[in-house]
Amino acid sequence: MNKKFVLFLPVIIFLAVNLKLAAQELWSLEDCINYAFEHNLQIKQSYLDVEASQDDLLQKKLNFLPSLNASASHNTGWGRSVDMATYRYTNKTTRQMYFSVNSDITLFNGLQQVNDVRRQQFDFLAKKYSSDKIKNDISLNIAAAYLQILFNIELTNNARRQVEITKEQIDRTRKQVEAGVLAKGSLLEIEAQGANEEVNLVTAKNRLTLSYLDLMQLLDLKADSAFDIEKPNLEITAKPELLPVSSIYHTALGIMPEIKSAEYSLKSAERSLAIARGQRSPRLSLTGTYGNNYSDQIKKSLDPTSPDFDVTKPFWDQLADNRNITMAFRLTIPVFNGFQVSNYIRKSKIYQESANLTLELEKNRLRKNIEQAYTDAVAAYKTYEARKRSVASYREAFKYAREKFDVGMVSATDYNVAKIQLNNAESDLAASKYDYIFKTKILDFYLGRDLTLKDIATQK
Repeated sequence: MNKKFVLFLPVIIFLAVNLKLAAQELWSLEDCINYAFEHNLQIKQSYLDVEASQDDLLQKKLNFLPSLNASASHNTGWGRSVDMATYRYTNKTTRQMYFSVNSDITLFNGLQQVNDVRRQQFDFLAKKYSSDKIKNDISLNIAAAYLQILFNIELTNNARRQVEITKEQIDRTRKQVEAGVLAKGSLLEIEAQGANEEVNLVTAKNRLTLSYLDLMQLLDLKADSAFDIEKPNLEITAKPELLPVSSIYHTALGIMPEIKSAEYSLKSAERSLAIARGQRSPRLSLTGTYGNNYSDQIKKSLDPTSPDFDVTKPFWDQLADNRNITMAFRLTIPVFNGFQVSNYIRKSKIYQESANLTLELEKNRLRKNIEQAYTDAVAAYKTYEARKRSVASYREAFKYAREKFDVGMVSATDYNVAKIQLNNAESDLAASKYDYIFKTKILDFYLGRDLTLKDIATQK
């Protein structure tokens, strides 16, 4: 038995080490975002839309090539019929074969094909930036969910700390009641407060669990998957140095995908208008055709007195004699088509104006979002500073109330009030801290910076 244990000991150690490493694998904010880019179904679907648009662009370019089509047929007839090879009536079984090759190319059609290619190029780029917009939205949602987890962790730790403080106070109060320093009612009030804080701790844990679930659902992870995140120590150590709103907006105009998508959609609408106008132009095309046929009614000789009069001309001889080649230029001039072109042009102008308004709406929405985020960030920082001072005051007040309660100078009610006020102030401080962090990350996002917490994380 000992020998077997010695043999399996390395295996056991290897498995234990790997299980420990697996258990210690934590997801950073960057890990979550990168995972979503690779596995999120909505993002994958947008990639397919971009790929389909790229194939459409390739097809538009290939449309410049001439068409080339071939056809062949074999006909067998019985009874009286016209032999299409000899154009004579026959009243017997006949066989004919026809072959043709046709090619067509547009030489000029008002630059419609050129504009069609350009329009599809703009459509492709609009799709690509729309896909990037989806990625940006999911990145922000993941960042918000990630920070919500950190906030709920802090609230849970705060609730657990309150439970431990109250337990220690219950022990001290019980001893004081037994010593006759405090009335038993004080102990009962403290115990009731401890029960409430146990409930608060359970509530905080539930909120933390739900915030984990929210992030996992954004990542399309199953709820029973092993998942945990890194927990950086985030501290606000200095007053924010925010760029002016105009600078942020100017930078965002050049990089935000929703603006790029709207710009290329406008360019696509302009090309559609050019295509509509091009339909008023004449169309010049070149067509080439090669044809050939074979019939068993074509004889080697047309002279009834010749011995070859009833002999069918051989297949290859007929192909050499019956071939025909044509080449034609075709000019089509639109004269009147029920005002279809005019209506198409008017609708294209409407679509162009609509695309222009969409671009202006996107610019206004971006400007408003940046102004709101900037104002929120400044207000959040001021709120954080005020709540920091509030926490410091409530902490001193609670310390003073606890000291007075221990010597019987204040009631348990006053003690609980001071404790609850401190707990609420600490929760409000945590809320303002994470609110400020998220608002500044939004501003970083509009400046084209990566979403990360490493720039504000400190060593624990």
